[in-house]
Amino acid sequence: MSVKFTILGSGSSGNCAYLETGEARILVDAGFSPRQIRQRLATIARAPENLTAILITHEHSDHIAGLIGIAAKLNIPIYCNRATKDAFEFQLQKKFNCHLFNTGASFEIADVQVDTFAIPHDAQDPVGYLIRTAAGNFGFATDLGHATKMVLDRIRAANVLVLESNHDVKMLQDCPRRAWSLKQRILGRHGHLSNEAAAEAAAEIMSAELKHLYLAHLSRECNRTELAHRVMAARLQKIGATHVQMQIAAQDVPCATLEL
Repeated sequence: MSVKFTILGSGSSGNCAYLETGEARILVDAGFSPRQIRQRLATIARAPENLTAILITHEHSDHIAGLIGIAAKLNIPIYCNRATKDAFEFQLQKKFNCHLFNTGASFEIADVQVDTFAIPHDAQDPVGYLIRTAAGNFGFATDLGHATKMVLDRIRAANVLVLESNHDVKMLQDCPRRAWSLKQRILGRHGHLSNEAAAEAAAEIMSAELKHLYLAHLSRECNRTELAHRVMAARLQKIGATHVQMQIAAQDVPCATLEL
């Protein structure tokens, strides 16, 4: 049985990805409106009613906006840690059906194993995921200020990696619509990865087993698709990683579905 993977959208206004195996249909984050999630799933002939689980990385609104209309309304189990649950239930003023894990733990959902790991971001207890399937391992490392040794160790096993490439440092520094305090937060060690930092992280974990690389969570105001692509492509070429297929995840439209 093949495994199918689609990034439904990624960026500062919403993040959501869909992974389907023989026995599981999983969303990683639900950061769009319920209507948007339904519409984007429909583009791949899928519907929220058939979801097995939703994995949440952290409680920021661009990762949880659809929880009330999708998870609560359809009673789809949410997997998250205690601090994240407490934070989004407080924000949304609603209780949810949550399966709790301790950060760093592994657990199973049907025919997949989910490994969790801590990431440095300004949320209560943010996590990344490595989802192990029969066809390959899918790594998620977005919303992190720097790539710690733990993060690098965990995502090194990925065959498919979703990696944040949030901003161009100069564009962020020069952006007239961002307050200096916000710029400091984004540039900080619990903020977001720049294009250069993403390229450095990719080079550190590169192996023959990494086949597909998605650059995610690009800033609308402080990045450009061509800039993120150019920086990563140059680093991959420099280290001889010509086997890696790179894509940029867009905010407005789903990526083409990857089938392993």
